[in-house]
Amino acid sequence: MAALQTKTVVIIGGSSGIGFRVAQLVAQEGANLIIVGRNRERLTAARSELSQMGVAVMTHEADVHNADALEALFAALPPFNHLVSMVGDVMGGGFLNAPMATIRHVMESKFFTNVRIGQLAATKLLPGGCLIYTSGTGGRAQDACASYVGNLGINALVEGLAVEMAPNVRVNAVSPTWTVTPFWRDMSAEQREATRQRFAESIPLGRTATIDELAQAYLFLLQNDFITGQHIAIDGGIMLGS
Repeated sequence: MAALQTKTVVIIGGSSGIGFRVAQLVAQEGANLIIVGRNRERLTAARSELSQMGVAVMTHEADVHNADALEALFAALPPFNHLVSMVGDVMGGGFLNAPMATIRHVMESKFFTNVRIGQLAATKLLPGGCLIYTSGTGGRAQDACASYVGNLGINALVEGLAVEMAPNVRVNAVSPTWTVTPFWRDMSAEQREATRQRFAESIPLGRTATIDELAQAYLFLLQNDFITGQHIAIDGGIMLGS
């Protein structure tokens, strides 16, 4: 397994939730961090906590869904070893009743923004590095139309970039199913619990994942030098019965 000590890892969406836990894990391995996020307060808190782990931590406040902000971000970044993208909004519902604006927004967020991240990251990734995207699993097209298509798009993007960027850079994705994380902070506690129970009933293992179980998958892909072009589903087997 490749050592992360003294390597530089960029995490887009690393100031909270799964991304922040990934940041903690790579900091434990001795990696230096560049954390990108939209919320200044969460970035400040993340930098303060991560800096106490004895590694260098930089933060960039940027909304990467904004094309100009994304370009400016990468222009400001130094060369780095690895990049993790947590980028991708979600939605529920099928094609017939979903507003086109919502479908377009989720597709733009989940797929097209990540395509551009890949193009820009290719100019800054050092040889031997990797790019890890966040896809998703746990629903069908009729349940989450644009999210489903966006996840398929990310998986296809991973396969294409893995070939285009080989042999110098590896490209993979982690595909979580619905998990209780700070991403759902705008949901009421009752809604979160109802959603958690609904998913747990559909998962063969009988429960939803922990943030640690998801974050460990990113760490594995960061360190295994012989995996590329793959998407690893961390979903408790939810799609086996669908």
